Amino acid sequence: MATGLPDDEYTALRERVFDTIWSVLDPLEREIEDTERIPLDVVMPALRSCGALGLIVPRRYGGSGLSIAQYLPILAEFAKIQGGIRTLVHVHNSFAHALSEIGDEQQRAEILPGAATGECSLAFALTEPGNGTGMDLSTTARRDGDDYVIDGRKWLITNSDIASHFLVLARTGPRDVSAIIVGRDTPGLTIAALPETMGCKGAEHGELTFTGVRVPATGLVGTEGDGIAHLERALEISRVFIAASSLGTATRAFELSRSYAAQRVTFGRPIAERQAVQRYLAEMAVDIYALRGMLADVAAKWDRGRRIPAEASLLKQFGLEAVGRVTDRALLVHGGIGYTRAHPIERLYRDARLNWLEEGPPTVQYLVAARTLLDGYTFDDAFDPLPV
Repeated sequence: MATGLPDDEYTALRERVFDTIWSVLDPLEREIEDTERIPLDVVMPALRSCGALGLIVPRRYGGSGLSIAQYLPILAEFAKIQGGIRTLVHVHNSFAHALSEIGDEQQRAEILPGAATGECSLAFALTEPGNGTGMDLSTTARRDGDDYVIDGRKWLITNSDIASHFLVLARTGPRDVSAIIVGRDTPGLTIAALPETMGCKGAEHGELTFTGVRVPATGLVGTEGDGIAHLERALEISRVFIAASSLGTATRAFELSRSYAAQRVTFGRPIAERQAVQRYLAEMAVDIYALRGMLADVAAKWDRGRRIPAEASLLKQFGLEAVGRVTDRALLVHGGIGYTRAHPIERLYRDARLNWLEEGPPTVQYLVAARTLLDGYTFDDAFDPLPV
């Protein structure tokens, strides 16, 4: 069970992070959108100083050890500002958290203290240009004495520009996929940038090429063939994090729309008095309210030590649909000016579309949820039926 920080320590940490978000990071939006680069010389020190890089790293490794229920509101706040920064924070924290759960003590001790301070960062090397995911991988890791030799290609690897280590999913046998930690400076590993993205500007999603990359067998996470199980556990909670990001983006879009509707006057009246605009705002609020409730339920289950295979995919899917609807309506409330860079709405609209693709597109979410439910998975009885 995850207990997290005591309330007073959590409140102080949250206020410190929120202050950094709005006083230091949010003012960088125009620069990042113009240059399509995150000024890491400004952003990384700011994230380190406020503790944002060790939020869900266990306390024994120097992190804050937040519970998931404590972490989600902070991640949602990051999703209100420039999306590339949110992406960097999300991936860094997600896979530091994953390593804390699936890595052995030597691996955790090597990486997690540095992850808590930003000196180390673990990125997830799964996606390939010519294959799907899971058992469809073509990257191979061949055992050679006390080493593994890795060959293959990965792409769209987020945080490839700052990662000190990569958690590489590779085939170690005809029916085995394994997870192996590879250091950034390992000979034979090359890292190249890919073209700029539609939204979440500045976040790097690079291409990795492994050519006879030799790493010690101690980099194997668990045992050979554990890769799919590790993948499922890491993606399970990371899908919840994507839904929290959807909530943050949706909430900011709603807040801006409500404020704009009260100020924008046509025919002598604020557009907030018009029934059509009121309906848009109410529809946005429905999605936000529902998403908040789903996140609270899932966070409570995970913090109690429960696995959430169906809930995570259903939540991620609802979140991406909700933020899509909310940003659609936000654009309608703002009208033509919302389609320009005069307002943050057009950026929020673009940033939100990455949520469709992170940790699997909609088809994958429906597949995972349906397959899990058909296998007999049931939700717990925390929501009791109404009394008769």
